[in-house]
Amino acid sequence: MKLKSIFLFVLAITASAVHAQSVLGKWKTVDDKTGVTKSVVEIYEQDGKVYGKVVEILNKDRQDAVCDQCEGADKNKKILGLTIIRGLEKDGVEYNDGHILDPENGKLYKCYIELEESNKLKVRGYIGFSLIGRSQYWYRVK
Repeated sequence: MKLKSIFLFVLAITASAVHAQSVLGKWKTVDDKTGVTKSVVEIYEQDGKVYGKVVEILNKDRQDAVCDQCEGADKNKKILGLTIIRGLEKDGVEYNDGHILDPENGKLYKCYIELEESNKLKVRGYIGFSLIGRSQYWYRVK
């Protein structure tokens, strides 16, 4: 019984530590289809909402790539420096009600993010309901 109580206490401390961590900072993006690390995105807060901007492109051949399939103000903008996560709001342990831009196809998707672990971020882009979409896992830059 004592061992079980200690285990539950440690589990509660660990869970609260993960939730106390912030999503803010720099994250390495990993393509969910290929497993290749592609870029570094800096997640920051502005006016009470969360945004993410591409601050580094790891493939040297893609350093000057532009979002040629994007629409509106993002059309033909360099991907380096492009804000791809827009307007997320904190809702419990996740951030949602915003959008994410896929610079590969120029499409804007609804989005939510949440910490899976202190250094592992789940990023989900979807259409309509979150069941219809894709998830990626990004890893904190240390």
